[in-house]
Amino acid sequence: MAAIAQDGEQTTTGKTFGTAQLHGWVEGAPDERPPLVLLHGLTFDQRMWLPAIVALRERDPGRQLLVLDLPGHGGSPMIPLRDLDAVAAAVASAVDEAHLEAPVVVGHSISGVIAAIYATTYAASGLVEVDQELDSSFVRLLQANREAVTGPGFAALWPGILASMHMEQLPAEARILLRTDLPPQDVVLAYWRHGLDTPLPDLDARIAEEAALLRRLALPVLIVAGHHYDAAYSSWVRREIPQATVTVIPDSGHFPHLGHPEAFATLLIDTGRWRRPASPSR
Repeated sequence: MAAIAQDGEQTTTGKTFGTAQLHGWVEGAPDERPPLVLLHGLTFDQRMWLPAIVALRERDPGRQLLVLDLPGHGGSPMIPLRDLDAVAAAVASAVDEAHLEAPVVVGHSISGVIAAIYATTYAASGLVEVDQELDSSFVRLLQANREAVTGPGFAALWPGILASMHMEQLPAEARILLRTDLPPQDVVLAYWRHGLDTPLPDLDARIAEEAALLRRLALPVLIVAGHHYDAAYSSWVRREIPQATVTVIPDSGHFPHLGHPEAFATLLIDTGRWRRPASPSR
């Protein structure tokens, strides 16, 4: 806990990176292991990675990594968002300023989508998806509840969204790293707006395009979940991203990296053997 408290102070100081002035911090030095870029989920901030970072330092010392707050989160200012590609571009600018070469991009929840966009658009050595399904299921749910999501019903809707994350499965020292109050609706909608406004056939086409790029690049993909996926989604992953490995860390809800940080750190250590494949090409 002392190490986490020390890093907690670093998350409030840190520095800014890239054209979007994303708040974060970098540590480690370049070596044969690809660096890690850690991107938190919507409404949270970089503190969610602290237990896993402490465990990673103990098991894989010196690994270069960059930890960032998303636009509109933590210490990062909001930026105009047309879609999540704009966030991926902001992260890429931060990676450039931090002088990281072809990182493994780790994204939790909505940042799993951002990380996938990054990995198929910019130089990357691999992709780690943390409890994020790469299909349109969540967007379908958003569109079905558009009135509540975009209107005054948002405040009443939010507790149910939090409950679905099952934070009660986490240790108490992990729960304090997560924001649970009502987030600014305008920030949440900025990240959800493109999904709300995009026709589902167009969205499914974009998902198929991203999956095809991941296949063509033969990019290493690790999917880490806090629960077993249903048969339909598991079949989709095997078919569309055959190089992906799915690892379930049970009893951790939406936050496998917080429920079992040592196990998650071990998975990150394994990415140190990943090597950048072909350059992305759209």
